Amino acid sequence: MKLWMDLIFLCVLGYFFYRFIQVLIKMKQKVILPASTEELAMIRRHPEKPVEVPTYSKQKAGIILSVIMLIFVAGMFIAGVFVQPFNWSFYLLVFLPLTYSHDLLNMFAIIPDGLLCGSRFISWKDIKSYEFVPIDRNHKYYGYSRAVNDGYELKLKTRGFPVSCMITTDEMKENLADVLNKHKTQQVNRNSEQSL
Repeated sequence: MKLWMDLIFLCVLGYFFYRFIQVLIKMKQKVILPASTEELAMIRRHPEKPVEVPTYSKQKAGIILSVIMLIFVAGMFIAGVFVQPFNWSFYLLVFLPLTYSHDLLNMFAIIPDGLLCGSRFISWKDIKSYEFVPIDRNHKYYGYSRAVNDGYELKLKTRGFPVSCMITTDEMKENLADVLNKHKTQQVNRNSEQSL
């Protein structure tokens, strides 16, 4: 049983390392949207703080924290394999830091291959649907920031976990909708060509 848990844990840890490296590689691509500092101010991953440019210099703190977290989790796993006998609570405690890894990078950007949202890269084919939900008095983000009040929450349904961000203006909502619709249409056309 311990061998199976070790293998499963190694696979999950490998997935997190792969995803982190993939985001670092995708950060080098040209950003389609937001292209200016004004557009950056219109998108937020957290209600109080606008997103930053997806560059190594602007995301330095998040990248360093991600590396430290991944090394810590790998070190704890190695120590647990050689020192501690099999224990379910050990695996759960080691997984705990990984549950918050998606919030370490404060970025949202549309690139040619897909979207960078936090510590995740989402390719165009992995986006199932999206919707803009108005942020009104009954919304969970209402009241955190005046800029977010009366804005929109963009909810993306993906093959994995859903992602979201806040949009503060109608102009940015239209720009995002145009880009997402264009790529959705291209994906539908590719799927229909492949089925023929």
